[in-house]
Amino acid sequence: MSQDQEYIWYASYGSNLLEERFLCYIKGGQPIGSNKKYSGCRDQSLPIDNEEIYINSELYFAKKSPTWNNGGVCFIKTNFDAGITTLGRMYLITKDQFVDVVKQETENVNDLTINFEKVILEGSLIIKEKSWYGNLIYLGESNNHPIFTFTNKENLKDSNKPNENYLKTIIKGLKETYNLNLNELFEYLSAKDGIKDNFTSEELTTIINDVIRNI
Repeated sequence: MSQDQEYIWYASYGSNLLEERFLCYIKGGQPIGSNKKYSGCRDQSLPIDNEEIYINSELYFAKKSPTWNNGGVCFIKTNFDAGITTLGRMYLITKDQFVDVVKQETENVNDLTINFEKVILEGSLIIKEKSWYGNLIYLGESNNHPIFTFTNKENLKDSNKPNENYLKTIIKGLKETYNLNLNELFEYLSAKDGIKDNFTSEELTTIINDVIRNI
């Protein structure tokens, strides 16, 4: 297999927008504000590139994550719409690293084999039933490398308020990736299910301001 075929893009849209947090999946460690420590990948080589990615699917917050004090975490919907844009960040890593990232995300302690060609052909593939992020999705290609992300196999109906530490991690990642200002960050986040009914404008503005001041 050629080097080009060995590398794939992992596209993130939640807390992994922040590189420091994503690298806990690669090198191991506990993200700031999180209750969980990650084992890391067998190959702890750093991503060889990262880029912005615009995902045409709606972002929302759902479930109750023990990792983030039982707050809601990010998902994207399984139906795609060219009129919707979710801001993402993708990392160029090896296929084996991606498998290890998926295993950590889905808490899979068993061997995992991903048929990447099948995902590309079918557009998506359930790699672990009843897992929050067991639905692997193909998002196209960039620079001759395929792009994959994961979400729930269903569009979850019950949204949930994210924990403030989780939300701050996402804000840091958006700032790091896109260098958005306060108004742009507010506009992007305030309409999301899980946020719009759970934070007042003043509360969300205060959280964003706190992140910006401490970067």
